[in-house]
Amino acid sequence: KQWYQRRVRGKDVFQLKELEKICPKAKGITPMSVKDILQSLVDDNMVCAEKIGTSNYFWCFPSQAAMSRKRKLSELDGEVSLFKKRKLENESKLKEAKESREEGEERKVLLEEVAVKERM
Repeated sequence: KQWYQRRVRGKDVFQLKELEKICPKAKGITPMSVKDILQSLVDDNMVCAEKIGTSNYFWCFPSQAAMSRKRKLSELDGEVSLFKKRKLENESKLKEAKESREEGEERKVLLEEVAVKERM
C-alpha cells in the first residue's frame, strides 16, 4: 500500500519483475510478498493490471485514483438516499401500525403483568 501511495503521483507502467526489484529496496517488502500485495491492490481497484502478450503490466495514474474515488462517492451517495427512503417508509409503516393497534382488555392485562414482573 505504501508503494501505491508513492506511485500515485507518478505516471509509470511496471512489469512484475521490475516491481519485485524496486519494492524491496524502496519499502522493505520481501520480494516474495510483492506479488500478493500487488494482487490485493489490483483487487481493491487501487492499481490497474493488464496482460499484454506474455507480460503483465501494472500502473496507477493520478486521474484514475480521482475517478475511482468519485465513482465510489456516487455509489455511496446512492446507497445513502436509498436507506433514507427505506427509513421514511418504515417510519410511516410504524406510525400506521401504532395508530391501527387496538387497546383491548387482554393487552392491558398483559401489560400489567409485565409491569408487575419487572418490579420483582
